[in-house]
Amino acid sequence: MAVTDTGPVVIFGGRSEIGVELVTRLAPGATVVLAARGADRLADETAAVTAAGAAAVHVREFDADDAAAHVGLVESIEADFGPIGVAVLAFGILGDQARAERDSAHAAAIVHTDFTAQVSLLTVLAAGMRARGRGAIVAFSSIAGARVRRANYVYGSAKAGLDGFVSGLTDALDGTGVQVLLVRPGFVIGRMTEGMTPAPLSSTPGQVADAAATALRAGRTSVWVPRSLAVLVLAFRLTPRFVWRRLSR
Repeated sequence: MAVTDTGPVVIFGGRSEIGVELVTRLAPGATVVLAARGADRLADETAAVTAAGAAAVHVREFDADDAAAHVGLVESIEADFGPIGVAVLAFGILGDQARAERDSAHAAAIVHTDFTAQVSLLTVLAAGMRARGRGAIVAFSSIAGARVRRANYVYGSAKAGLDGFVSGLTDALDGTGVQVLLVRPGFVIGRMTEGMTPAPLSSTPGQVADAAATALRAGRTSVWVPRSLAVLVLAFRLTPRFVWRRLSR
């Protein structure tokens, strides 16, 4: 049975390049819901998912930062389209590290979107799926969270926290029938990193989506993209601190 046979596929962060790429790979025959701010401006994303073979595509207004609204949004989606089969959390911000170092509100906003809001929605989704005994959740960490660097420690710390939370959630849901997949990409060449020089072992949104779709169908709980990043991360963790703090990237 395909992962999408159990209910609608919902992407929280319906404009995300990686998220849309992943959903197009899960779309054939599925009901898809794209949830994002400005849901009335998702025509291009809707067209892409429709072209990929979705049985139906719907949109929902979604403000990731409004954690108080997460329960109501999930309940609304499930009331209209049935229990969620696959939930993809594809929202997040990179933020401005230099600004975050002097602007506490900006630092807090990055952490709220990339960690706190994710924890809120993950908890809502996991509770519902656990009660039903089925469902799948896809969340995105980053190599930035494997060992936090001076160059982007605000974003990196949020991803480190998210990685730890999802790892614990995965263990908590073991044996319940709910699959959690944590995707850990390296530098992704796309809108979020536009203007930045790609790092070694970079990937594209399509490559991340391919790896995530394959891992999801295989029932895996985590995947590095590309796989060789796992070796690089080991080297990161063995690097002396006095060397690590001087790395520019």
